[in-house]
Amino acid sequence: MNQDSRPYFLLSFLPAIAYWLLESYSTLEIALVGGIILGVIEMGLEKKFTGHVHTISKLNVALIVVLGGVSLIAKEGIFFKLQPTFTGLALASFLIFKKFKNQSLMVEMLTDMKQKLPMPAELYKMMEWHLCLFLIGFAVFMGYTAILQTTAVWLFWKTAGFYIAFGGFMLVEILYIRWFARRFKK
Repeated sequence: MNQDSRPYFLLSFLPAIAYWLLESYSTLEIALVGGIILGVIEMGLEKKFTGHVHTISKLNVALIVVLGGVSLIAKEGIFFKLQPTFTGLALASFLIFKKFKNQSLMVEMLTDMKQKLPMPAELYKMMEWHLCLFLIGFAVFMGYTAILQTTAVWLFWKTAGFYIAFGGFMLVEILYIRWFARRFKK
């Protein structure tokens, strides 16, 4: 299998799965320490397999360590489970910052990779705004899930549930962009 096509994103599931399993069969403290350790191991494995660590991975691991530490001190796992909420809000905040500067992260990335823009820059800006709204909505939902649902429900939405929701969002977004582009071509 080509190294670039391997599903390394699955590594990000390790701390959450470990936390869920350890919380189910052990004490909260052991679950938190296990989740924190696996968060750090996840970053090391990403470096080993891909040769670098993405900024979002660094943010996630930092949140896992800090929120896990707060959870250990408070003897309450809720803080550890709020990591997806804080990650989503951080990403949305960055996109809002870009929007206020009238810049587009996607356009910058494509330009940096010396790629021709397949769509007008304004469509990318609109798509990023919609992504920002999705991230805020999902972050709020994950906060609700962390506080009011079981760890098993939280684990589903942190892992597979996110990809299902994001896939649904992207389907709607693609249909909207196609409709929007056709409307203004006329």
